[in-house]
Amino acid sequence: MTFRGRGCSSLLWQHMAAKVSTAYFPADHPTLVTIRRVAVIGAGTMGSGIAQVCAQTGWETRLFDAFPESLERGMKNIGEFWDRGISKGKTTPEQKEEWSANLIATSEMAEAANDADIVIEAVPERMELKRVIFEELESIAPPDAVLATNTSGLSISEIASHTSCPERIIGMHFFNPVPLMQLLEIVRHEAVDESTVSTAKEVGEAMGKTTILIKDVPGFATSRLGVVLGNEAIRMLAEGVASASDIDTAMRLGYRHPLGPLELSDLVGLDVRRDILNSLAEAFDDDWYRPHALLEKLVDSGNLGKKTGSGIYNWTSSGKEEKV
Repeated sequence: MTFRGRGCSSLLWQHMAAKVSTAYFPADHPTLVTIRRVAVIGAGTMGSGIAQVCAQTGWETRLFDAFPESLERGMKNIGEFWDRGISKGKTTPEQKEEWSANLIATSEMAEAANDADIVIEAVPERMELKRVIFEELESIAPPDAVLATNTSGLSISEIASHTSCPERIIGMHFFNPVPLMQLLEIVRHEAVDESTVSTAKEVGEAMGKTTILIKDVPGFATSRLGVVLGNEAIRMLAEGVASASDIDTAMRLGYRHPLGPLELSDLVGLDVRRDILNSLAEAFDDDWYRPHALLEKLVDSGNLGKKTGSGIYNWTSSGKEEKV
């Protein structure tokens, strides 16, 4: 089943939408590599955001998800993001029409990847799931296609080791919300080919991103730093050092962080943060990285952050509210 993007509720950060400017839309950015078609595997918050920026860059973009409701929601999120840009005068209806024409949704992974120049996987952070997907991609994507994973901390080497083409597998770690966040963390493993690294870097730059090159180590650079800061902030909250909003304000104003560590944890997803911390603890054989008991409690009770309406904060359509 295939359908193209049309007028499409967004899980992307609504409070940041007011900051959107044409600088975030890279359609006129010169493309250094020959990219005609991109496949994005997974239509969640990250996958739909990646697909959106690829479509805006001018590439035919095929967005795949195995679950029809997730695929429909992802397409809807993209359309609503563009609609908000139009309502704020940051985007034109003509731009939306052009970008929508580049975007195709499909429920068949082979249809998405069979003639793609680059495939970007953005499924949940479960190693076994990623292994299965990359084993399949190896057989259905063109033999010269770059195969990228958007993992925020899983081993690229381990993913690549389950294929016979590790030289064309690379990490491309985008940040949420993808259309607004400038950074792209490119993660190289020992078996990757230099041409794959160059292509990933040029693709990121064509998307309007600033790229950094990171060695394939647990947590890479950003996740390792981010989750440790977030975990310590949760520890301080549990110890009654300060309220959640005051801890966040301390980092925003004292260290010029755009978001405090607690609100950022809610936006990323507390379950995601917990899983990365556990992965770091196991990789380094150091329980210092283990998630704080409060984080475990929130995740176990289903309070995962903004996506569930409750986490460290309560979240409504008008923003976040401190818990009493």
